[in-house]
Amino acid sequence: MRPVGRPAADKQPESIEFVPKRDLDQAKQENERLRKEIERLKQETERLRRELEAALRASKRQAAPHSRGTSKANPQRPGRKPGRRYGRQACRPIPARVDEQVTVPMPECCPHCGGGVKAESCETQYQEEIVRRTMVRRFDIAVGHCCKCKRRVQGRHPLQTSDAVGVGSVQLGPEALTLAAILNKQMGLSLGHTQQVLSYGFGLEVSRGGLYRALARMAGRAQPTYDGLVKTARQAPVNGMDETGWKVGGRLQWLHVAVSAQVTVYAVLPGRGYEQSVAILGAAYDGFLIHDGWAPYYRFRLAFHQSCLAHLLKRCREMAQLASPAALAFPRAVEDLLQTGLALRDRYEQGEISERGMRIATGKLEAKLDRMLETPHRNPANQRLARHLEHELLWLFTFLHCPGLDATNNAAERAIRGMVIARKVWGGNRTWEGARTQQILVSVLRTCWQQGKDAFTRCVGLLRAPRTGILDIVPDPEGTPD
Repeated sequence: MRPVGRPAADKQPESIEFVPKRDLDQAKQENERLRKEIERLKQETERLRRELEAALRASKRQAAPHSRGTSKANPQRPGRKPGRRYGRQACRPIPARVDEQVTVPMPECCPHCGGGVKAESCETQYQEEIVRRTMVRRFDIAVGHCCKCKRRVQGRHPLQTSDAVGVGSVQLGPEALTLAAILNKQMGLSLGHTQQVLSYGFGLEVSRGGLYRALARMAGRAQPTYDGLVKTARQAPVNGMDETGWKVGGRLQWLHVAVSAQVTVYAVLPGRGYEQSVAILGAAYDGFLIHDGWAPYYRFRLAFHQSCLAHLLKRCREMAQLASPAALAFPRAVEDLLQTGLALRDRYEQGEISERGMRIATGKLEAKLDRMLETPHRNPANQRLARHLEHELLWLFTFLHCPGLDATNNAAERAIRGMVIARKVWGGNRTWEGARTQQILVSVLRTCWQQGKDAFTRCVGLLRAPRTGILDIVPDPEGTPD
């Protein structure tokens, strides 16, 4: 037993360490800074969570692809304005011809009171109507044999599209088949919907399989024209390229497009790499290539490139919406730089600056971009954008060095938009033979539209020709149509 009041031998006195006030204040400031940073990150996480939930809900709505977001609080009243603000009144023009004339007599008595009526004048009304009728044309073909070589010989009328008889004696006419091709390949209707249009509108009954086989035969007739379009694209000085997903037999493939000043060429291929792009333009293509910056396009070593500024501007705007205040400056600066380049192009086209002045201003833009990329960035999104700009550095302002060149690949985007809509409606093709039909007919129809030529009459003429020819939408090497 130890004496009371004496400290235990094993008990050590407590040591007190004094922290300098300066270090204590720094620790408090650091804690306060971390607390504010945690609060900011919580708010940022909550905002991103709400946006993610809104995006997921929008993706499940049928109208999501066509939604413009939040509606206006006070939208303008649709339609014409009443009274004097209505504007110029217009109506359908009077038809140039009248196929049927109908006389409408006066009623025997007034429909309101039953009193007698007296005719005073005559008014005219026109009605433009379609005739729901399918015409069946029968050809009685003379068949014989050659007296010299003994081979079978039969007659051919200019309205015929084929010499087939027997099993193939009942055929779709060229105008019906051309209309089906336009509905399916140009307007994006499925074969089932095309079948219904022919049935409801003209009383023409045909199966989806029959339409498929007839369109395949039509594509065979147009194959030489398609080959000519591919050759023209390879010789074009400028091509815009793009690609999108496309299903063949339920499996993901890729639909590529090349748009030049004269022709548009589509190709359904099993991939989206350099090998597939070469199938359209060829490895020796040495013109200008406008695209969205997809890496395989840069493997065209002989070509001059223009990276699409619209894609970069969109990326900068999306980054600015999600970036923190500290990380906001870089995407905003890149956006301003690109907009300055586009404004410089517009000023040159309007004659406000000379070619020499534009070259000096272009050099200043490129030097400014170099300085921006030399600055290190802490934000991961800004680092990715900087790496992408370093890769695209040589090809951002090609349109300023070569006046007249497009700064975006909008032409290719527009050309591929119809195919995206068709894919959403009916998915793609079931076989590679159907994909071949798709790429040939779409290329022909789109090129006709691009050149302002009537696709309907040309396709009808192609089907009625006794021998396969090339349509006049394929330019000759000198640049004028054949």
